[in-house]
Amino acid sequence: MGTSQAKENILQRIKQALIDPVPLPFPLSDTDAHIFHAPTEDLEVIFAREFTGLQGKFAFCLNEADLQHQLQVLISEKNWTRIYCTEEPWAAGFSNTADLAGCNASITGCEFLVARTGSIIMSSAQQSGRTVSVYAPIHICIAYTDQLIFNISDGLKMMQEKYKHNLPSLITLASGPSRTADIEKTLVTGVHGPAEVYLFLVESRV
Repeated sequence: MGTSQAKENILQRIKQALIDPVPLPFPLSDTDAHIFHAPTEDLEVIFAREFTGLQGKFAFCLNEADLQHQLQVLISEKNWTRIYCTEEPWAAGFSNTADLAGCNASITGCEFLVARTGSIIMSSAQQSGRTVSVYAPIHICIAYTDQLIFNISDGLKMMQEKYKHNLPSLITLASGPSRTADIEKTLVTGVHGPAEVYLFLVESRV
């Protein structure tokens, strides 16, 4: 199967998942049973559906070259001229400002992706820390399919295995753009963090 066909197959599964409604997972609660059952779909499909349902913007990339192309197209289309990034290997190719407060968008990696909730796990141990993903008006996160886990508890276990006895001082979850309905119960985005969040999921690190 060619790379273009493989990418098309994955994108078709994601598109179909976004179209078809998902039934309630447990209409009749059984306290003796596990609440969350093992996933029956690919984790990237589950994550894409949940993440976009939270107003996140999702892009699937077949490899690093595809990532570079899609990200450059997005930056050009949006006419973003000030990109802030301190994480390798993306800083050299995309970062052109050291002014986080005045940037158009920031680029970071992440620790893991939680498929069931469409959340991004980040920590203070990352090169960019936590501030970059919150302070910039647009947050672009780059992740890889081997960072996908199903549930939050899986992510916490993976963090413990990764850092052993040196857990980061801060571990946080981001689920789409910042939003609040505190004022007259009207939903507003971008109040306490980025107004838009883009997630580029890369299939391969090769």
